[in-house]
Amino acid sequence: MSYDAVSVAPEIYKVLFENDRVRVLDVTGEPGSRSQMHSHPDSVMHALSDASIVITSEQDESDRVEIAAGATFWTSAATHSVENVGAETVHFIRIELK
Repeated sequence: MSYDAVSVAPEIYKVLFENDRVRVLDVTGEPGSRSQMHSHPDSVMHALSDASIVITSEQDESDRVEIAAGATFWTSAATHSVENVGAETVHFIRIELK
C-alpha cells in the first residue's frame, strides 16, 4: 500500500513546488517527532541540518542514520516511517521525481 507523505504527516512535509515532473518538499522534524508509514518516489535529498534519524521499512526493519548538514544524496523509491532520535530539529529539502 502507498501513502503520500504530505497527507500522512503534514506537520513534517510541506510542498514548496510541484509540477508534472517533480515535487519539492520542505521536511522538518522536531526532536522526537515520528512520521507514520508513508511512501516516496525516487528522490534527491539535501540536508539543511545535521540529522540523527531511525528509518523503519514496511518489513519492520530499522536503521539508524547519521546525516551531516550539506549532504546531498539519492534515495530510491521506498515506503517507510522516520523518527528524529537526535536532540535537534532536522531539516531537509526533498525533490521527488514523477
